[in-house]
Amino acid sequence: MEKKVTIFCTNTNTYQDFPAGSNLIKILEGFDVKSQSTIVNAKVNNKTEPLDYCVYHNKTVTFVDLTSPSGMRAYVRSLCFLLAKAVSETFPEAQLYIEHPISLGYFCRISDRATIDEKAIEAIKTKMQQYIEADMRFEAVEEETDKVVKMFRNRGFEDKALLLESSGELYSKYYRLNGSVDYFYGCLVPSTKYIHLFGLELYNDGLLLRVPNRSNPIELEPIISQEKMYNVYKEHLKFLNIIGLDNVGDMNKANKMGTMPNIIKVSEAYQEKKIANIATEIAARAKEGVKVALISGPSSSGKTTFRMRLEVQLMVNLLKPVGLSLDNYFVDRELTPLDEDGDYDFESLYALDIAKFNEDLQKLLKGEEIDLPTFNFTTGKREYKGDKLLLEENSILVIEGIHGLNPELTRDIPENQKYKIYVSALTTISLDNHNWIPTADNRLLRRLIRDYKYRNYSAIDTISRWQSVRRGEDKWIFPYQENADVMFNSAMMYELAALRRHAEPVLMQVPNSAPEYAEAHRLLKFLRYFNYINDKELPPTSLLREFLGGSSFKY
Repeated sequence: MEKKVTIFCTNTNTYQDFPAGSNLIKILEGFDVKSQSTIVNAKVNNKTEPLDYCVYHNKTVTFVDLTSPSGMRAYVRSLCFLLAKAVSETFPEAQLYIEHPISLGYFCRISDRATIDEKAIEAIKTKMQQYIEADMRFEAVEEETDKVVKMFRNRGFEDKALLLESSGELYSKYYRLNGSVDYFYGCLVPSTKYIHLFGLELYNDGLLLRVPNRSNPIELEPIISQEKMYNVYKEHLKFLNIIGLDNVGDMNKANKMGTMPNIIKVSEAYQEKKIANIATEIAARAKEGVKVALISGPSSSGKTTFRMRLEVQLMVNLLKPVGLSLDNYFVDRELTPLDEDGDYDFESLYALDIAKFNEDLQKLLKGEEIDLPTFNFTTGKREYKGDKLLLEENSILVIEGIHGLNPELTRDIPENQKYKIYVSALTTISLDNHNWIPTADNRLLRRLIRDYKYRNYSAIDTISRWQSVRRGEDKWIFPYQENADVMFNSAMMYELAALRRHAEPVLMQVPNSAPEYAEAHRLLKFLRYFNYINDKELPPTSLLREFLGGSSFKY
């Protein structure tokens, strides 16, 4: 008698029996799930699995389409494999580097053995379209890591060989596509026919890989100008190349050789030099009338420590910085605006008491002293603890918060009195040449640790709020980032190896029964690529101390 398994599909809220060993594609057909866009993977017992995953026991399944971050990740990984295969066949001697997100797409560079022009772009796109029409299968293969490392090394993929060699895993999974092989740290779509939309065009000295719009996947994301951000990425990638850390495998190798303390020192010194340069620029602009330095950036970008370190450098430039955090001006929690899901929208500009902030700001600029509020994140209330704030002669007001560059926040202050700084963790080190590290993952891990240590939030709390945070950033922060006078990259080249030891115990507390387990599991798997480092090497002024503890700054 054929063995059956019972599947509960959360999309339809119904149960069905299927033959044991049925894959998710067959199960999807059986439930006839309706979705906004193409279904590309699924959560099985709250763990992300590919659609060719076979089920042998009773399961709860949630099918995921492109409007989900998990679904879009699977789509983009698969698209990157198509691009890599097309480039290798069009320019056999060249190497493709998929380096970082930019302009709502992904910046790619092809080594100088190939001449990249419009003709070359069309040749690559034509091959990609041919693969799509051929409906070729993405085949997952799992073998002993030693064999996989040898295979990649023999094919000239030293970046992938080094990454897997240093991972400490007994077995590793890679992917095949009609004779080509590649490595990705998450699942792909079943076959090339699932790739229905992409774009590829010249972008500065490389290519821009365009992807479907996250909320409306039948359209491509628009191209937006991000020249300042592109230049920050380019500079940091050049710096990594100079010190020989092109990817995580290089960093793990350096860690094994005992050179990590020097890497930490160089990374910290590089950041300090950048902060010193910004302070010097502000001092020059202060002579021309600048009175306020505004610091903006998304959640967990390290704005607070950046502000404190900037204040030190401003004093070196003979200015008297007066720091002010916008977090002090949160409205009481019950007055916080709600987002589309009915949750508190802490990212909204109107989560701040704009009227009170402007009242205090005008007083400060007139030379008056103010009573400085603080916000208690545990109680959700504003408090006054007797702190005062006053601008003296030669003072400059340094305001820090996610809305620092929103013109509405400081509309009454003339532009020539403001110096605008955008801070974000723009992660530049990659896992390998085809696997960049999402900057949002870097910030989420920082936030997980900070929320757990200092705000009494669990990993479930932080993960469940994260998509709301991201939507808020898209609405309230990112539209203003290119208006900054300068951008500061707060990501440390070594930091994910330092975060691992702190993040893992927090993530491990998420039970399999929680919807947030899929994200917790993904992050835990991701962190395993990084060999542990001893964070005692981090100086007390390190920006990472804001999240890990042990900072010499008072928060």
